[in-house]
Amino acid sequence: MKSTVEQLASTRVKITVEVPFEELKPDFDRAYKALAGQVNVPGFRPGKAPAKIIEARVGRGAVLEQVVNDMIPARYSEALTENDVNPLAQPEIEVTKIEDNDVVEFVAEVDVRPEITVPEASSLDIEVPELSTSDEDIDAELDNLRARFGTLTGVERAAKEGDFLSIDLSATVDGEPVPEATTEGLSYEVGSGTLLEGLEDAVQGLSAGESADFTTKLLAGEHADKDASVTVKVNSVKERELPEADDDFAQMASEFDTIAELKENLGEQVAERAAGEQAEAVRDAVLEALLEKADFEVPEGVVDAEAHQQIHNIFGEAAHDDSTIDSVLEAQGTSREEFDAEVRQGAERSVRTQLLLDAAAEGREDLEVGQDELMQHIMFQAQRNGMDPNQFLQQVVQNNQIGAIYADVRRSKALAELILGANVKDTAGNEVDTEKYFGAAVESEESDASESDAVESDPAEGDEK
Repeated sequence: MKSTVEQLASTRVKITVEVPFEELKPDFDRAYKALAGQVNVPGFRPGKAPAKIIEARVGRGAVLEQVVNDMIPARYSEALTENDVNPLAQPEIEVTKIEDNDVVEFVAEVDVRPEITVPEASSLDIEVPELSTSDEDIDAELDNLRARFGTLTGVERAAKEGDFLSIDLSATVDGEPVPEATTEGLSYEVGSGTLLEGLEDAVQGLSAGESADFTTKLLAGEHADKDASVTVKVNSVKERELPEADDDFAQMASEFDTIAELKENLGEQVAERAAGEQAEAVRDAVLEALLEKADFEVPEGVVDAEAHQQIHNIFGEAAHDDSTIDSVLEAQGTSREEFDAEVRQGAERSVRTQLLLDAAAEGREDLEVGQDELMQHIMFQAQRNGMDPNQFLQQVVQNNQIGAIYADVRRSKALAELILGANVKDTAGNEVDTEKYFGAAVESEESDASESDAVESDPAEGDEK
């Protein structure tokens, strides 16, 4: 077999493969055997007819078609390895020559990874918000906890923010009632802003038994995007009474005996959450800096596939129904053009990020993903999706997603190493201890290196959507 590669663009190549007939004898044998099982030849048991008789029955063309179709996948894979080509998607293959008893030629065009120079981590100067917590933060956390144990009490006064109302709603469009916008006894928290636009202003200041009218645009249904005249009636007004923040409350709401111990624990939670937010800010800022410094093209076909996948993730089975998508977007006040542009921008960024971090990982031969790391990530994803870990793992294996998960973990580790090498300070000029946030991901390489051989997967497969 002979193969050559032509660079069509920085992200696309054409591979030409020539296979002489003398290399196809095993392929012909398999083709004759397969065709023999499909053709009934008088005088021969099924599958036992000689090759010449099979060829006479089905024609030489059918035999050649079977041979060519069967041999292409293996010869294509061999050409990829031979020419060190890293594909990012499925190829477009065309058979360009079949000269019987001489040669078969086919060409494959495929998107490939561009050449990427990963910026030096030491060249990245990153600034993130200062890590700080205050007594107000702890008090707010305590108030949230108290609210969970609060009680609602009816009051005879006008409604204000934070009150809970029982309301009736009725709407008309051009004087005609709108049944789907009519309801009774609906519970609503003033200030939540979760219902119709204009409702907040209408209910504030109303007491039980009072009504108000306002105009708003309906978001869905037969009258979507039309102005509706809405009447809201307040049936009752209730305020939430919070329990006293004392030792009795601490014992009721937690495992602590005193309010001081509870507040200390809440302070630790607030600090931990703030640290998590700072770590996320570091990660995002380093990644953004890397993407700004790294200049490379992304394959359009791969971006198209990623955009299609994102649309499917948003709309599910309705992703193929343009009319449904258009009506949903119209109800949300956006156009299909704006939506498609936003999705494509996100898809391009996602592909660019994957390619950059793959290049960073490949620059480190000692960066491995151990079996424990892979399983931990799978368990985390199972928990995140609310699934039984064993069931989720079975689904991952059935859908052939191990390679994609392996690639995700590997990229995360590559980014962690880049973060550790970056210059990160907060807005107050203090150096941020990135080791505290990301050191564990890198340290696990040595402990898991001996187990990584158990994971046989091509990370490139994880890029195919």
